[in-house]
Amino acid sequence: MSDVYERFTSLLSGFGIQDSEVEPDHTFSQLEFDSLALVELTLAAQDEFGVQIGDDEVNPEDTIAQVAKVIETKLVAA
Repeated sequence: MSDVYERFTSLLSGFGIQDSEVEPDHTFSQLEFDSLALVELTLAAQDEFGVQIGDDEVNPEDTIAQVAKVIETKLVAA
């Protein structure tokens, strides 16, 4: 997996989720993220990567890999 994916999944540890529990195809719903936790994760990702992530770009049914790809796309465009 990419560096962005690895960095993004490391942010999940702040939410009590270990790297060994995360697969690229896991959704945030499967990881039991509620809407507040998803907003907090989005803010943490914005800080980590220095990109803006819209509220409509991260949803409970998105996979970890999908959101990592959104971040990668934004980094390339920057």
